[in-house]
Amino acid sequence: MEHPMPDVAMRSLEHDHGTLDWVGMREIRLPVRIQDGAAICEVVGSVQLYVDLLDPKAKGIHMSRLYVLLDEAARCRIFSPAAIQQFLQEMLDSHSEVSSRAFMEISFERPLRRAALVTDHAGWGSYPATIRGIRSTTESIVELCFAVKYSSTCPASAALARQSIQEQFERDFEQSNKVEPAHVTQWLGSTQGIVATPHGQRSKADITVRLSELSANFPLTELIDRIESSLATPVQTAVKREDEQEFALLNGQNPMFCEDASRRLKQTLDDTPGLLDFLVRVEHFESLHAHNVASWVAKGVPDGLQADPART
Repeated sequence: MEHPMPDVAMRSLEHDHGTLDWVGMREIRLPVRIQDGAAICEVVGSVQLYVDLLDPKAKGIHMSRLYVLLDEAARCRIFSPAAIQQFLQEMLDSHSEVSSRAFMEISFERPLRRAALVTDHAGWGSYPATIRGIRSTTESIVELCFAVKYSSTCPASAALARQSIQEQFERDFEQSNKVEPAHVTQWLGSTQGIVATPHGQRSKADITVRLSELSANFPLTELIDRIESSLATPVQTAVKREDEQEFALLNGQNPMFCEDASRRLKQTLDDTPGLLDFLVRVEHFESLHAHNVASWVAKGVPDGLQADPART
């Protein structure tokens, strides 16, 4: 005779032991499909799933129910904002007796093919991204987070370098009654002439946007393209000398403090349709200082996303 297996996790407690804000699983790794604009992005995601525990006498939640739901959804579903909210409702339905809120987060790397600046070469860029959703009786939130790396040349350093070059020019040519263009051209191409160069650094923009729960897709690639175009100096993949020269030119024409980068990105996102809210965090990994510099800016929606340095 088969005996029923005990389920101690679901035993009702004799006395109230309080409620819990979130209970669930994290770092569940499995293949998922993301609706990125018109494209379907197939990646290995790291997933978090949580529900709250409102019954003070309930010992725990049904972890296996959440895992089985996720496994089925990952096999059969393409995740869009609307699909995320549908899945969150299924999580709540599976725990209707003990829970009123559900949370889901999928983190992954989005590979994108990137062309070289000048030559016909190309390479793969990789963009960390996260999609998350929250659902309850009072709210439904869908967010897309991603990071873009770029180069930033310091405007102050560029100005100081130009001044040093001007002073060197005066010293080298002060005795010349007539300065021949050929001599100046030769001087400009020498280390004696270009005695100083501005410092630059690899930098990163972390973007969070809120989308309508009814949206049919996550506009990840579109947003990455807009951000890189706004910054003008995204990091490169395949680089020959012609590409490197073009990159140097772009950096020279786009010197940026972290404040400049944040303002550029705010304007870009303000001009992007379909975003309910956004938050930008820019960090420049200084090559002059031992510390980094950072800047935050939000869209400014009442009760919306806000910068919180304590959480970074």
